[in-house]
Amino acid sequence: MVALLDYPMFVVTTRVGDDRAGCLVGFSSQVSIKPSRFLVGLSKKNHTFRVASSGATHLAVHLLSKEHRDLARLFGSETGDRIDKFSRCTWWEGPEGLPILADAAAWFAGRVLDRFDLGDHVGHLTDPVGGNAPDRFDDLVTFSDVKDLEPGHEA
Repeated sequence: MVALLDYPMFVVTTRVGDDRAGCLVGFSSQVSIKPSRFLVGLSKKNHTFRVASSGATHLAVHLLSKEHRDLARLFGSETGDRIDKFSRCTWWEGPEGLPILADAAAWFAGRVLDRFDLGDHVGHLTDPVGGNAPDRFDDLVTFSDVKDLEPGHEA
């Protein structure tokens, strides 16, 4: 059943000191309305997970429109262990020094409240503290747009 879902994909970025990281994420969800909470699952094999676990206090969560599918491919098929993804895209420094992707359709920064072992991923429970979203979304990048990607790391 889960394989049939075509849910939105997110690019999650973070920063600890001068070390920036970001990856394509399929395991994420709003988990509370009041208080506002969003859960992001990061693979334990992922460079972004290692940076986030080394003292990151915040994550930035980005939605991409289909016209920027190339960003999803960059953050989903490359690894920060080998390349600087941020040198290949336009970004700016947002809240808490987080790298914010300039071509994102929407984004928010979230303070990490807690982390949970979820198996091969670690859930990062965030409290959204700022961001930007349009009144409505155009076509967003979903799982069907990226299911053919060779990931930078195995899950």
